[in-house]
This record gives sequence, structure tokens and C-alpha cells, in this order.
Amino acid sequence: MLRVSAMACLALMFALVKWCGDQSVPVFEIILFRNLFAFVPLGLYIWRTTGFEVLRTQRPFGHLARSAVGLAGMVCGFSAVQYLPLSEATALQFASPLFMTALSALLLAEPVGRHRWAAVILGFIGVMIMARPLPGQMNLVGVTFGLLSALGVAGAMVAIRQIADTERGPTIVFYFTLAGTVLGLIGSLLFGWTIPDARTLGLLVLAGLVGGVGQLFLTEALRVAPIGVVAPFDYTQLIWAALLGLVIWDEFPHPATLVGAAIVTASGIYILHRELQRLRSATPAGEAI
Repeated sequence: MLRVSAMACLALMFALVKWCGDQSVPVFEIILFRNLFAFVPLGLYIWRTTGFEVLRTQRPFGHLARSAVGLAGMVCGFSAVQYLPLSEATALQFASPLFMTALSALLLAEPVGRHRWAAVILGFIGVMIMARPLPGQMNLVGVTFGLLSALGVAGAMVAIRQIADTERGPTIVFYFTLAGTVLGLIGSLLFGWTIPDARTLGLLVLAGLVGGVGQLFLTEALRVAPIGVVAPFDYTQLIWAALLGLVIWDEFPHPATLVGAAIVTASGIYILHRELQRLRSATPAGEAI
């Protein structure tokens, strides 16, 4: 329930981002509101659970690298929904486990067997089906932003794995949100700022609150259940995105998007299954994963 709720929050956040972008709010201004108001639920969560001593960090440069990669993905993801239907932009995000597997092999020198490489190749075939690289059908700008966003998310996950031995979840989320606020402010000052009307302002604030709550649901889901149990439910985000796109913009997912998303989803779940098998085989008997 926590993971599905997180996916619903993220789908709603992206719908709000798309709507505010339609009102000519610049991407960096949206990023500013998304991160600034995420501090409200995040601060309450830290206060009621870990306490603010959790903000002490041993890896400031690790947080900087994670934030840089993750925020690049956020900029591309927020841009993608301005060019693509909400369901298509969401479906392209599902390529991130494929990128993460490749990056883990290239950057972390982790062993990736032929089964997972086959799943990665099959997954990218699904991505190509979603992208529809045919004359007059492919939205090149939107697809490029969507895939760069998935790559940024994958890079951020790899960076988190490199600092997770000393840094706790709330610590990582806090410094990422702080970096996002700073980036949004600087980007707004450099590239332009608009004064939103009252309704748009309210939706910008809501995007930040919903995004922050969704992040906390993700954290809580991993606290109460193993990743192998909750991660497959990430793909429910496409259901929420399709419903929101249909209700708000009268968008219905293209058949190619549904077929490609099904292939990518199956590939991602198989990669997760193989990863869990590898972890279990590497864990001594009687020791919890």
C-alpha cells in the first residue's frame, strides 16, 4: 500500500508539473517549488522519526554527486511531460532499471550475467516500440528528454548505492531536496521567472507537498518490506498516469506505448528477480538480506 500510494503521488506530481508547464511556468521555477515545499512533509517526518541529528553526514561530496545526477534527471523528466502525453513520459521512466543494470556493470564493476543482459536488450526493444521511431510518429525531443530522465534516475540510484553504507535514507533525501531548491532558485534567476496566478501558485505548492509525501512513502515502504516485495509495484505509476491523462487532457495511451511498457515492465521485474537471486546466493546462511 505504501509503494502504490507513492506511485500515485508521483503520478499526480507529474500531472501537476505538466499542467503548470502548460501555463508557461519555466521548468526551473517548477523545480524550485517542487523541492522547497517538499521540506514540509520531510521536516515533519525527520522530526517525528529520526530527529535532526540524522542530517549529520560523512559524505558531502557523495551527496553532491548524487544530487547532480538526480537533478539532471528531474530537469529532463519535468521537460519530457511538456512534450509527451503523461502516460508516455511515465512509461519511458521504466527504462531506468535497464540503465541501472548497465551502469552497475560499467561503473561499479558488478557482475551482470547473460540473463540480465538479455533482459536489458529486450527492455530496450520495448523502449523502441514506445518511442515509435517512424517518420511523423516519433516525438524526438520528448523521447530524448524521457530517456535522459530515466538515465539520470538510474545514475542517482547507482550514486546512492555508493554512499548508502554510511548515509541513511532521510539524510540522502534531505540533501537532494536542498540541492534541488538551490538549483531551482539559481535556474529561475538565470533563465527567467513568471508570476503565477493564484490557482497556478496553489498547484505549484501542491506539487511540492505531493512530491515530498511520495518520497516519504517510498522510504517507508522500504523500511517495512524488502525491495523485492515492493519494487514491482512501481509499475502501477503507469495506471495512475493513464487515468490522470485521460481525465485531465483526454489522452489515451497509444497501443505501442502499452505494448512497449509491458515489455519493459517484464524486463525490469526479471532483472529484479535475478538481482535478488544473486544477493541471496552471496548472503551467508542464516543472515538476513
